Amino acid sequence: MTQDWITAIGMMSGTSLDGVDAALIETDGIDVRRLDQSVFVPYAPELRERMRECFGNRSATNSEHVVADDLTQVHVDAVNMLLAKAGMLAGDIGIIGFHGQTVFHEPASGLTRQIGTPHMLAEKTGIPVVADFRLADVAAGGEGAPLAPIYHAALMKSAGVEPPVAVLNIGGVSNVTWIGDGADGTDLLAFDCGPGNARLDDWMLRHTGNPVDLNGATAASGTADPMVEIKFLEDPYFDRVPPKSLDREDMAARIDGLVAEARLNVSDGAATLANCTVAAIVAGVNHLPVAPKSWFVCGGGRHNQYVMETLASRLGVPVRPVDDLDWDGDAVEAECFGYLAVRHLRGLPLSFPGTTGVPTPCCGGKLYPTKKAA
Repeated sequence: MTQDWITAIGMMSGTSLDGVDAALIETDGIDVRRLDQSVFVPYAPELRERMRECFGNRSATNSEHVVADDLTQVHVDAVNMLLAKAGMLAGDIGIIGFHGQTVFHEPASGLTRQIGTPHMLAEKTGIPVVADFRLADVAAGGEGAPLAPIYHAALMKSAGVEPPVAVLNIGGVSNVTWIGDGADGTDLLAFDCGPGNARLDDWMLRHTGNPVDLNGATAASGTADPMVEIKFLEDPYFDRVPPKSLDREDMAARIDGLVAEARLNVSDGAATLANCTVAAIVAGVNHLPVAPKSWFVCGGGRHNQYVMETLASRLGVPVRPVDDLDWDGDAVEAECFGYLAVRHLRGLPLSFPGTTGVPTPCCGGKLYPTKKAA
């Protein structure tokens, strides 16, 4: 290994609020070697609820600072667990990419907020941390999201898949990366498609006490209401030309209202919400330069068999989990932030006009050194 390559830990806490993913990669900021080492640490239900209460906060509250420290401690635990699993020490790691937890995202107002305590993570792990990945992009007029496209493109270079290809992440919000013949940020288009798992997860939690529709079984047992989907697609967001992005709670009141008006039972409601997730993704194809020849799906949504089968049926092309490419579909987003952290160290851009709408390729992130290194 040359000195240009850095071993990095990437970390992600998504809008589904299930917990923290941490993953190891080696990268020079351009190419990447996956190490197939990752861990997941779930949030305690009590912390999850306190985190949920932070959603929608345009500015920090006193209680939010406590939540930020508590969720950061879970990240510390995840780092220690990952190091133990990989048989590595803190000194073997060059950098941690720490996304934090998005609680508010309104780029039109110049605001995106991720909570977490990066200096605490650096001090407790003894590893320098890069965080605040979205701020520079939003300040420059970009959407601040999605940030994974350049990592998707780096992985796809060696995948042997004929372009154009789409990498779809179905988390709390769904987002797509369209990859053409180039892989340097110049032939990428990306945007948030619409609600991903968030509305269905919230529906299941509210009606069954379970935070997820496991394997899509509840949705598969129900019948979707087509009128809810039709009215849902009338939202002006779907006509907006990308790049564009969403907050987890965007469209929440609208969708919840439509489902409530329809007076659906649990399974029919799950089927309807799952179909809305699929419909938002399919609607996004209208904004792509050329329809993808194949789709590869990462994130928790790929475990929902009902969503995957419905998506393949409506798109009419292969829809497969990224695991078929020997990627880890649960760790891709975490790995991404390790990759972006190294790109920050190298002074390489994280976002591009085609991925976030930023006027020119934009560097981002802020380095939080350890006390020893400071």
